[in-house]
Amino acid sequence: MAIARSLAADPKLIVGDEPTGNLDTVTAAEMFELLARLNSEGKTVLYVTHDLELARRAHRIVSIRDGVVVAA
Repeated sequence: MAIARSLAADPKLIVGDEPTGNLDTVTAAEMFELLARLNSEGKTVLYVTHDLELARRAHRIVSIRDGVVVAA
């Protein structure tokens, strides 16, 4: 419900903190497809994840270690 409410406002920027963290694999894939679709429609999507598989699907990866950007 929280996702639906936040998207109802038609934001230009969507921020997700571990957007697939507590989801089963099927629902996690659906969530990522939603984020990818929103991005293809012109939305900026920024998400934080520890899931390397999910990170690899991003257009850009910024790695942070101990509060410092180590790769961009």
